[in-house]
Amino acid sequence: MLNHSYRQCVGAGRATEGLRADWQRQLKYIKEECGFEYIRFHGLLGDDMGVYTEDKQGSAIYNWQYIDELFDYLLSIRMKPFVELGFMPAGLASGKQTVFWWKGNITPPKDYYKWDGLIKKLIEHWTERYGHTEVASWYFEVWNEPNLKNLFFSGDQPDYFKLYQRTATAIKAISNDYRVGGPATAGNAWIIEMINFCADSKTPIDFISTHDYGVKQGFLDQSGDIGVIVSQNKAAVYGSMINTKKLIQASVMPNLELHYTEWSSSYTPTDPIHDTYYQAAYILDKIKHASKYVNSMSYWTFTDIFEELGPRSTPFHGGFGLLNYQNIKKPAFYAYQFLNKLGNIELKSKDTSAIACKSANGDVQILMWDFTITHPGDSVNDQIYYKRDNPSKGIEPVKINVSHLARGQYQLDVYKVGYRINDAYSTYFDMQLPSQLSKGQVAAINQKNSGAPIITSKINVAITGSFKAELPMRENDVYLVTLQRLKN
Repeated sequence: MLNHSYRQCVGAGRATEGLRADWQRQLKYIKEECGFEYIRFHGLLGDDMGVYTEDKQGSAIYNWQYIDELFDYLLSIRMKPFVELGFMPAGLASGKQTVFWWKGNITPPKDYYKWDGLIKKLIEHWTERYGHTEVASWYFEVWNEPNLKNLFFSGDQPDYFKLYQRTATAIKAISNDYRVGGPATAGNAWIIEMINFCADSKTPIDFISTHDYGVKQGFLDQSGDIGVIVSQNKAAVYGSMINTKKLIQASVMPNLELHYTEWSSSYTPTDPIHDTYYQAAYILDKIKHASKYVNSMSYWTFTDIFEELGPRSTPFHGGFGLLNYQNIKKPAFYAYQFLNKLGNIELKSKDTSAIACKSANGDVQILMWDFTITHPGDSVNDQIYYKRDNPSKGIEPVKINVSHLARGQYQLDVYKVGYRINDAYSTYFDMQLPSQLSKGQVAAINQKNSGAPIITSKINVAITGSFKAELPMRENDVYLVTLQRLKN
């Protein structure tokens, strides 16, 4: 069977964005086209969600209005929450340090008994509203990247472990069936420390979560002024995922699930690599090598409706999304759409840059790509290199040979992503990079990058039961070839 860990979860910016019509419209479309099952986002407990305040006597006031609206919508489109518990409501915060334009409070609770009460009441509310069986199918992750001190958490490692312990204990007090984990760290950090802490303190844990991005140098460049550089290591991201799995297997808790609750080529929401044709091949290469080692690898993010820096003012700004905020499909979108077109039965293939599958009815799908790092390295940063028009070079053609096909007539469709093919950024580049797009320009970009097949025909498979073809290939091209058996 084909491993589907790549579509188990997808990321989004923050909970409040999920109350908007544009965000909901895009998520519904992404669900239909790409098949993601869970969604994770920041800010569930932030003040803009109105979850927690206190009266004049300091007693807790809980308000689930916005959470209910958001979670009801997610379940209505058959998506489940991968619940990130953070950041801190101001009424519970021990300090005033915040992150992002929307000012998520990054401090530990001032009163752990009140924090326990908030978690307990929230979990009880979800259990009453959605039922034990439904909530038991969710995941609960404590905080986000606490190892990035004073960026996402003002405390140190012992402070996080205390927060985790209190949160996990409160959740398990409602039901031992509810799944909780962490440490949700940046860069694969604190894995063994987390496992050893839970083992030594008998703190419940069901899964390890962490994050990884393929950046060689440069910190979180939210302004886009400093610049980051994509790693030249072809094993970036997937090598870390494999190593983390091995660390868990060698630990005192070898059977813990492993969830990468954020990953992409770059951790910066101003990195133009996210908009380019390179990203499609990048995604597929990492998924091919890592998927069997992880329980989920949550791509960060499904949409450019993402406001860590505030509302973005240009249609292509290096945002994380599969879609830009005007519903334009990026090459990254097609990587996941193509994956979602694959059948559930994986076929044997010697090609490490291909996934071949068949459906129960005998239809066959072959997904192929070239992954070449063309970035020159330290001489130029991503914010310069990937904003250019970067034509791809021709390489050896790809040859397809499928055997043991049932005899008969098939519909052949060939889909492609690459330089100037389903490459919306290149179309935008040809428009001379306007700071805003008119309705007509959006329509023109979408029409030229619609995802329609580049080849469609009917073929006959003779008694030999084989199909052979050759397709021209360029650096970072992606092809999906589908063979749909037609009824006589």
